[in-house]
Amino acid sequence: MTDISQLQTELEGQSPRAILKAALAKYDNIAISFSGAEDVALIELAHKLTDNLQVFTLDTARLHPETYEFIDRVREHYGIKIEIMFPDAEEVQDLVTRKGMFSFYEDGHGECCGIRKVNPLRRKLSTVDAWITGQRKDQSPGTRNDVPVVQIDDAFSTEDKQLVKFNPLANWSSKEVWDYIRMTEAPYNKLHEKGFVSIGCEPCTRPILPGQHEREGRWWWEEATKKECGLHSGNLIARE
Repeated sequence: MTDISQLQTELEGQSPRAILKAALAKYDNIAISFSGAEDVALIELAHKLTDNLQVFTLDTARLHPETYEFIDRVREHYGIKIEIMFPDAEEVQDLVTRKGMFSFYEDGHGECCGIRKVNPLRRKLSTVDAWITGQRKDQSPGTRNDVPVVQIDDAFSTEDKQLVKFNPLANWSSKEVWDYIRMTEAPYNKLHEKGFVSIGCEPCTRPILPGQHEREGRWWWEEATKKECGLHSGNLIARE
């Protein structure tokens, strides 16, 4: 079994490409989680390093039309298969029947994200040994400040299997991500041209004003330190 603490020490301070290369070399059954600009940067880097690129995305059934178009553009641009994970229809139907379509405005986004994001993610992660995310330390105040470049994913590991998570862009800024996207002419979500920075589901995402932190465009009715959907930062929703 890989010594993750030692690997973290070796990779901390390395370039995203070096971190990706190490991840792909150590794990055959490893997948990139794709949804936004950071993840396209990872795909741009990774598709040059392997012919066995595994990419998946979560379709919550509440995404913007531009996001669905973006997923297809990425698939076509890189000539890759993108596995789309859907929420369980009965779970969604039960939530909407009990609470309506917009209950998260009243009681927080945790339950909805748990059904539409965390549960499908857990299904996917049960089939891999490691996954790669686009998390950055400066992405969300109070929740991602200490993102390591590699870690044990305690939320999605099980008694039978240890899951490893790589965050190759942990030390990059948003500017570095976008400089790389422009340099490589990688595809991006057209919503970015309309003031959207951090993009999620349509009812929970809005453009931000100049000077606002990117996370202020997500779940704006909630506290800044709680703006996580359960996929990262301890995955408190996933443990319930």
